Amino acid sequence: MRGRLATVILAIAVTATMAAPNAAAEPGGEAIDYQEWNSARDFALGTAEGVVPGPWGLRISRPVGTIERTEPDLGTTRSYEYGRWTTPRYRHGFDATELVASWNARTPDSTWLQIEARGRTAAGTDTAWYVLGQWAHGDGDIQRTTVAGQRDEHASVSVDTLVTRSGVTLRSYQLRVTLYREAGSWASPLVRGVGAMASHVPDRFEVPTSEPGPARGIELPVPRHAQNLHRGNYPEYGGGGQNWCSPTSTQMVVEYWGRGPSRRELSWIPPDYVDPTVAHAARFTYDYSYEGTGNWPFNTAYAAHHGLRGHVTRLHSLAELEGYIARGIPVITSQSFLESELDGAGYGTAGHIMVVVGFTEHGDVIVNDPASNSNEAVRNVYPRAQFETIWQRTKRYDAEGNVAGGPGGIAYVIRP
Repeated sequence: MRGRLATVILAIAVTATMAAPNAAAEPGGEAIDYQEWNSARDFALGTAEGVVPGPWGLRISRPVGTIERTEPDLGTTRSYEYGRWTTPRYRHGFDATELVASWNARTPDSTWLQIEARGRTAAGTDTAWYVLGQWAHGDGDIQRTTVAGQRDEHASVSVDTLVTRSGVTLRSYQLRVTLYREAGSWASPLVRGVGAMASHVPDRFEVPTSEPGPARGIELPVPRHAQNLHRGNYPEYGGGGQNWCSPTSTQMVVEYWGRGPSRRELSWIPPDYVDPTVAHAARFTYDYSYEGTGNWPFNTAYAAHHGLRGHVTRLHSLAELEGYIARGIPVITSQSFLESELDGAGYGTAGHIMVVVGFTEHGDVIVNDPASNSNEAVRNVYPRAQFETIWQRTKRYDAEGNVAGGPGGIAYVIRP
């Protein structure tokens, strides 16, 4: 489980490049937009410095600079060459208050990426560039991390989310991805796609319950994994399996699509270890600054390493989510609730990730809930109205009666 709200978002990737904005607004006042650049045509629209865009993605061609990076825990200092690619300025069509970036990439040994974002405010001012992730799939060269302490008069970065200050909104944004390789190497990261979800979701304790739709009676055969089978194991990755709701959920969806780590990749885990792919996912989603496995884009990037496409977004309702289930796409969602707010759960949480795998004939939600003590107990059915509320609201009361935050419809979308 995640100390702050952890949400997994499964949404169809909107890949239109610079056409009309993809923003969608609802009567409740929320606005959500996901934009992605993932083709040769998309990459040609941006600014390339020392990288080559093509149908395969972005890779380093002639580096434009060199840096030194020290990894204290690894005891290494290395020189890295880099090139970068910057998106065009993208106008999402509303005043956004949050932004979460996602990326799909391969990082061979001795390579890594940095993802940044900057916005233009409604007042017409450009913000600074904010670092949203320093990432490699492996952990032998760099320790993948977010960057704490980023805060100024326009915005702050909360782990993986750019959040504007009170009274500040973003009318547009740019992303910048910097590709690094060890100096003298011919290796290069390969960036297949980069995108961001911009959103404005008003404060709300309650949300309307959507009517059941096209996914009634559909249940997808998503493999089941229980995080509590790993309780206390590998505490160096977020404190142990009791905290691994996000990578456990991500691994379930990765395996649903027939993908996952090879035997060689799993060789670091003892052969008699139960469900080794879950521990593997925890290690390779771990954020060394946040000290947890609940970083949203690190989870979708992990899925992309295994040949899938993944991104983080928000959805408006369970009715919208049903469209994914009807097309065979399970959706990972984030919830926070008191035990009394979700019948049948048997626990409460400040932030938890589950996989929505289907709906009953009456429209209730069928989930693979990793907060279980056995794989057989992972499948649960939760009442539609309760589930929609604990997923969609942005404000709630905690056990002490204090006002706390809610997930606001966050999800991971992972698909072939």
